[in-house]
Amino acid sequence: MNREKKLFKNTIILTIGSLCTKFVTFLLLPLYTATLSTEEYGIVDLLNTLVMLLLPIVTFQIEQAVFRYLIDARNNENKKSKIISTGCFTVVIQCIICFIVFLFISTFIQNSYKWLLILNLFVYIFASLLQQIARGIGDNKTYSISSVASATTTILFNLLFLLQLRLGAYGMLFGTACGQIFCIIYIIFKLKLTKSIKIKYYDKNLLKELWRYSIPLIPNSISWWVLNASDRIIVSIFLGLSMNGILAAAHKFSGIYITVYNFFQLSWVESISAHINDNDFVDFHNRTLNIVMRFFLAVGLLIMVAMPFVYPIMIDSNYSYGYYQVPIIILGSFFNILIALETAVYYGKKDTKAVSSTAVTAALINIIIHLLLIKYIGLYAATISTLVAYFVMVIYRYKDIEKKYFKIEFDKKVLISASIITIAIIIFYYINNIALNLVSIIIVLIYSYLINKNSISHIINIILDKIKKEVK
Repeated sequence: MNREKKLFKNTIILTIGSLCTKFVTFLLLPLYTATLSTEEYGIVDLLNTLVMLLLPIVTFQIEQAVFRYLIDARNNENKKSKIISTGCFTVVIQCIICFIVFLFISTFIQNSYKWLLILNLFVYIFASLLQQIARGIGDNKTYSISSVASATTTILFNLLFLLQLRLGAYGMLFGTACGQIFCIIYIIFKLKLTKSIKIKYYDKNLLKELWRYSIPLIPNSISWWVLNASDRIIVSIFLGLSMNGILAAAHKFSGIYITVYNFFQLSWVESISAHINDNDFVDFHNRTLNIVMRFFLAVGLLIMVAMPFVYPIMIDSNYSYGYYQVPIIILGSFFNILIALETAVYYGKKDTKAVSSTAVTAALINIIIHLLLIKYIGLYAATISTLVAYFVMVIYRYKDIEKKYFKIEFDKKVLISASIITIAIIIFYYINNIALNLVSIIIVLIYSYLINKNSISHIINIILDKIKKEVK
């Protein structure tokens, strides 16, 4: 199977496995915003944000190293067992240390949500580790099904805790933990990890090697947390938990956008890591990157022009102020996707130090701009600061990769035309006239087809050839 077909197949497996549950979660957004106050929704979002901050600090990002090194060891059973066992036992030890520290600190924390915070942190850690093991050994189906199982369980428990038991924020947080626990149980039994994880396979020298790869990723993860989540902390402090709830609801639409891309990113990083030393790698990389860029550019624009019609239906009126943040968030998310496309090269080259150094710069820019502007433009400071930071990071990594490895060839004609189209539809968006909103939809549909027509034709031909073979 050639690289393009394998990349496409892996992406389809990962997408089908999780997209349906993500879509159901999105459809439940009216339930969440109706049953939770803006303050409760802000609390849930804030605690989830803290979990994402603590996760790389506790694990040293070793799950990322386990995934990367398992790719190179897929044909060596002994090596695989060593990587999996070393990674798992190390994470257990790290969690024990973390819990001891938490017990000491918790005596000074007067917050009723603190135990749900530590519970969610630990289940997220082990679910993430086991999912990376599944990906690393090439079992994307198990990874995908585990995501479905986790999301489905979370949804069911949220319905029970929110609608039947009326537990509010407590119920939503506990439901999330239940979903991750189900994911952990499924992967352990599906991959029969009890046979692979043995203390005799624990290797201190291998652990040092894994840490050399993973520890430089800690600043990167924290920087990404700053870029993606520090806004929630700053907004909660300066504008209040209710405003953070509004911001969190507005981010749900870009969340779907990024989630769809993340399915591709999983396959993209794996493909880059496996083929980084091929003679024609640069051509393969740039060709695929531009196809993906055009597709997600179209998706982002379509989400943006749909908002005047979708937002009032999906989001309770108490959260309506978030409507004005969505275009800025979507545009920032597109830059985020460009960053991810570039970053795969660093992972392929195992250059994790470069990943961190470029992220730290953008994170500092985000915080500085946010703090400078929040008193003057309120909630807009959160979305604008992140947009600027993402844009800077795209340029930074583009130049850094060109200097170290090769030149990334973005389709400049598409980028120029997209800039003009984006400016026009954002102006129409804020005018918020129904006629102009309909014009925006027509413009974006035509533009999306024009920039993706070659890819669309190629996919149609593949499907027709498949049908012809089946008929014969």
